[in-house]
Amino acid sequence: MTPATKLLDKAKVVYQLHRYSHDPQAASYGTEAADKLGLEHGRVFKTLLAATETGELLVAVVPVSDKLNLKALAAAAGVKKVAMADPAAAQRSTGYLVGGISPLGQKKRLRTFIDASASQWPTMFISGGRRGLEIELTASDLQAQTRAQLCELCRD
Repeated sequence: MTPATKLLDKAKVVYQLHRYSHDPQAASYGTEAADKLGLEHGRVFKTLLAATETGELLVAVVPVSDKLNLKALAAAAGVKKVAMADPAAAQRSTGYLVGGISPLGQKKRLRTFIDASASQWPTMFISGGRRGLEIELTASDLQAQTRAQLCELCRD
């Protein structure tokens, strides 16, 4: 059990856990998860943290097949500028290790933004809170549990 699965259990959200053997040499945690689970890369989402010009941390959930557009995230958050967060700050704030950061069950609730493409899938996959563990759930359940905003985060 991780904080993410405990949160879902407490909220009585329907989800499935998927485990795979994590390779420490993998170049991309999200791509590794998609490949090892035999899933389309657009259906597996990575959790990224960005910092605003005032230091506020934001959570962006985007497909592993795409790249986060920082300008799109800034616009969605209503701030001037964002940059990728320092990995140590991300780990401190969420309580998870990089490569296993889940948008669910973080130590501190952060404003969360989910790429709109998540709604095209019957279910999506996100980190379960540690490397080698994915949670399958609906985009609407993830949105409800994180109070996230659905928006275009990967546009050019």
